[in-house]
Amino acid sequence: MNITFITGANKGLGYETARRLIELGHTVIVGARDPERGQAAADRLGARFVRIDVTDDASVAAAAADVREHEGRIDTLINNAGIIGSHAPAEELTAADAAEVFATNVISVVRVTGAFLPLLRGSDRPAVVNVSSGMGSQALTHDPDRVESRITAPLYTASKAAVTMLTTQYAKGLPGIRVNAADPGYTATDLNGHSGPQTVAQGTDAIVALATETADAGTGRFIDRFGPVGW
Repeated sequence: MNITFITGANKGLGYETARRLIELGHTVIVGARDPERGQAAADRLGARFVRIDVTDDASVAAAAADVREHEGRIDTLINNAGIIGSHAPAEELTAADAAEVFATNVISVVRVTGAFLPLLRGSDRPAVVNVSSGMGSQALTHDPDRVESRITAPLYTASKAAVTMLTTQYAKGLPGIRVNAADPGYTATDLNGHSGPQTVAQGTDAIVALATETADAGTGRFIDRFGPVGW
């Protein structure tokens, strides 16, 4: 039985990923910062809730300890938690704005992955799935036929480019653990005011694919629901 831990799983892509994986037979641990919303989401899903604030060392360590005590291992870690950050024009962005976005979207990937590595190493098929974005792809953001090229969001896009690079480097640095990144695509979620044309189910296709593929499927990849993403 595959045991999967998902950060930011109380709503949106994280919640739908949890729902689909449970439907496929995974044991899913719902990770979320807000205890009431997280527990409510877990109850609806029939999953276990573990509180985790991905921006806080003590919270992440406590979450890993909780999973170690109850499940003993995880097979798949899905780093899903993320924020858009400030909507200010580029000339008005501040260092504090950047610190907030990178703390949640990038540094948290390092923090959570490091804390959960001992649990992953207890699996015979360990995998990490990082939820990135085509908004962090130079190829897509320079393609006039792609919606990614028509949006300006310096901090979010830079943070997601960093997530994809972290993915490729972890894939090299963590032999025996598959580490891949998913681009959900422009999906209707709270993150974009539900403006995306894709459904939340479509937005989770790449995440679910990476979380359910075989142990020999490959590492260091960046995919969307249609296949490899150029970046």
